[in-house]
Amino acid sequence: MFPLVREMAAAGTRSGVSVAVACRILGFSKQAYYQWLRKPCSDRDWDEAHLINAARDVWDEDRCQGYRLIADELVDDGWQVSERRVWRVCSQEGMFSAAHRRKGRRKHRRPGPAVHDDLVNREFTADAPNRVWLTDITEHRTNEGKVYLCAVKDVFSNRIVGYSISDRMKARLTVDALEDAVGRRGNPVGVIVHSDRGSQFRSRKYRRTLRRHKLRGSMGRVGACADNAAMENWFSLLQKNVLNQHSWATREDLRLTIVYWIEARYHRRRRQRRLGRLTPIEFETIMKDPACLAA
Repeated sequence: MFPLVREMAAAGTRSGVSVAVACRILGFSKQAYYQWLRKPCSDRDWDEAHLINAARDVWDEDRCQGYRLIADELVDDGWQVSERRVWRVCSQEGMFSAAHRRKGRRKHRRPGPAVHDDLVNREFTADAPNRVWLTDITEHRTNEGKVYLCAVKDVFSNRIVGYSISDRMKARLTVDALEDAVGRRGNPVGVIVHSDRGSQFRSRKYRRTLRRHKLRGSMGRVGACADNAAMENWFSLLQKNVLNQHSWATREDLRLTIVYWIEARYHRRRRQRRLGRLTPIEFETIMKDPACLAA
């Protein structure tokens, strides 16, 4: 109602309606009006507007997220906000989980638009380390629930240069795998990091990590698994050699087994014909100066 008082007071010279009369008619004090006039937007309204924008950014990335997951993302971004407040904001702005509101027969949800061009074009080769990395996510069940693995592979030697294992498939999973790869390889710049169009690889956190380390993002087409076939082949190998061997009681058992297979078996024992019957570590040691190659 305060803007109405301002309009009435502006026309007061003609109509004879003063600020005091307008405030009395509308039912509030002059002090409240003049306080609003000095500061039209309160600190709480300002904070609320920023919170709404931040929550909408999270929700727009994946509209299957409910208010609890949105609250988790906001806290991870540094917001000090309760789930109850996030619920109120989401209800007010109509940001509901699409998965929760879906009725009838469930349909396959198409991936969102690509945020990077396809810089690989199914050419899964490189003439030196740290030129092209492939990344993707796989999952497997245990008696405690699912385990998610995000791995990063260098196409030069087929070596897994970074990975992350978690019980939740969030953007943090892909960011941790990428950070692990960058740390292991000595912070290379200009590397092409190719993935599919999953929401984790389109997230703000993942894109910020690419920019911070000066890496080049790349994405395949929708529904074209061959656009990341080399990474899919490695996950198939992991599936046959580890995941499908028997049922897993706990997440920790499966996590330790995956780490052991990658580091002890795949990197150091499994010879590959494409590498001249060498293991990934042997191939990198022979083909590149060890002093230039980060362990």
